[in-house]
Amino acid sequence: MDIAKFTDIELETYITRIMLEVGVPAHLKGYHYLRDAILLSGRDMEVVSSVTKLLYPVVAKRFKTTDQKVERAIRNAIEVSWVRGNTDTFTELFGYSVEDGKHRPTNSEYIARIADKIRLDVKAM
Repeated sequence: MDIAKFTDIELETYITRIMLEVGVPAHLKGYHYLRDAILLSGRDMEVVSSVTKLLYPVVAKRFKTTDQKVERAIRNAIEVSWVRGNTDTFTELFGYSVEDGKHRPTNSEYIARIADKIRLDVKAM
């Protein structure tokens, strides 16, 4: 099945489920920015190759804020989930977790990996 056949609401619901499994707190601004960034990346993986030039400006425009604030809020949300989140889910998604002594994934790695998971899961349906 093609990802284009899914509505934004269906994809947002699925992304939200994954983000909650990983442990991204919903009260953070970065949670909403991250969900939007993953949705955009799931629809078009090209934006992941240039997060600062393509992805952050689009998310910032949607939320009426700046690229820098989007980048920082996403980084903070990922950091919080890395420290407090479900290590088993991180290991399943990324192949490592904080328990392995590794540093957290970068914003673009995190976004790309979850977007890729969504694309693969949709194809498997």
